[in-house]
Amino acid sequence: MKLTGLLSLVAALFVAVALGPHAAHADTAKPLEGKKVAVMITEGFHDGETLVPMAYLVNRGAEVTVIGIEPGEYKAYNSDITMTVEKSVTQVAPADFDLLLIPGGQSPARLRDNDYVVAWTRAYFEADGLTAAICHGPQVLVRAGVIEGRTLTCVGGISDEVTEAGGEYVDQSVVRDGNLITSRVPGDLPAFAEAIMMAMAEE
Repeated sequence: MKLTGLLSLVAALFVAVALGPHAAHADTAKPLEGKKVAVMITEGFHDGETLVPMAYLVNRGAEVTVIGIEPGEYKAYNSDITMTVEKSVTQVAPADFDLLLIPGGQSPARLRDNDYVVAWTRAYFEADGLTAAICHGPQVLVRAGVIEGRTLTCVGGISDEVTEAGGEYVDQSVVRDGNLITSRVPGDLPAFAEAIMMAMAEE
């Protein structure tokens, strides 16, 4: 996707505030050039948990495609921001991407009710695709049946869902377990974004 004015602003603010003295380098370095990212949302996504990681990754050269149940315009639950889902999961292949990002908000609860989304997510994850989910994002992974035996975090309100699905919940700002990166809440976004970038740079 093209970096819009809003995304540019988010990127600039994030780099300046969260990265401090590293900001100048971040503006010019493109360590993720050639990497492709799928951001999975639908109606009720969390604006910050979507835009901040997207801006961080695009600012470092990644190409982002917003995917979901159906193409169209969708509104955040916590603001008037809207985003365009560019492609349905039926129009893209898991192998097309180097990262699957699942933001939180009310969106994951809607995504997990769609069989195509669940099957796509399962296929991506089981092929060892790098997956990052924050806040309520792990709800999609729970429904996909891929977190048994994995250590992860999430917003506290869904920790029972994680443990009931066989995952080990820990209350930390960011957790990486193999191809899975998770965080809890918007306050964890700097650590979440940095963990994603480091994992992608390893590939």
